[in-house]
Amino acid sequence: MGQKVILVTGGSRGIGAATAQLAAARGYAVCVNYVSNRAAADAVVNDIKSKGGKAIAVAGDVAKEADIVHLFDTVDKELGPLSALVNNAGVLDHQSRLQDMTAERINRVLLANITGSLLCAREAVRRMSTRNGGSGGGIVNLSSMAAKLGGPGEYVDYAASKGAIDAFTIGLAKEVAAEGIRVNAVRPGLIYTDIHASGGEAGRVDRLKDAVPMKRGGTAEEVAHAIMWLLSDEASYATGTFIDISGGR
Repeated sequence: MGQKVILVTGGSRGIGAATAQLAAARGYAVCVNYVSNRAAADAVVNDIKSKGGKAIAVAGDVAKEADIVHLFDTVDKELGPLSALVNNAGVLDHQSRLQDMTAERINRVLLANITGSLLCAREAVRRMSTRNGGSGGGIVNLSSMAAKLGGPGEYVDYAASKGAIDAFTIGLAKEVAAEGIRVNAVRPGLIYTDIHASGGEAGRVDRLKDAVPMKRGGTAEEVAHAIMWLLSDEASYATGTFIDISGGR
């Protein structure tokens, strides 16, 4: 059997980059997907290569179906049969109450976070399912503690999108369980990544960390370890499973 192949969407920074690097350290050939920041993606790829790993960077917006199809086709051609998908790419907008949100904003968040994850999983299943001649594999979806907490006054649209990811994880896990594919999810809590700056408050974790029972924010690496455990043989009987990585929040 050849080298295992993993695709990490949104793999150029934060949790995605940490996951890509950890996967490479564990022997995977890695596709680092990115939207626009080529330099950041190349930095992750070069780091992996400098340690003897195999990696490529492929541009693609998960809000666009054609980009997703191209992304998976490129993995097929350059790395080989897919073994694992990490649905990490996602967006949020500036902190806002629902009464001030536009339809354009809401639809942009839902399209990237929900439709993008479903379409990426569709492409993965087409390749990995034993029903389709594949040899099985694993999918890990990035949900969020916002799915449970709701994101009031800040990101109810983002929270709603992650609630949808929870339902999708459960349904797809059952749909493909007999076809060699395990589908699980992680729910990060307050993690030190760039996404908070996208929401307009780069220091959000430090503002809220005292509300966390462990009294600190988490790291991207801590989330990556849970993702890679779910993809590993150690989790061979886990599907439709969620790991909350939230310091007890």
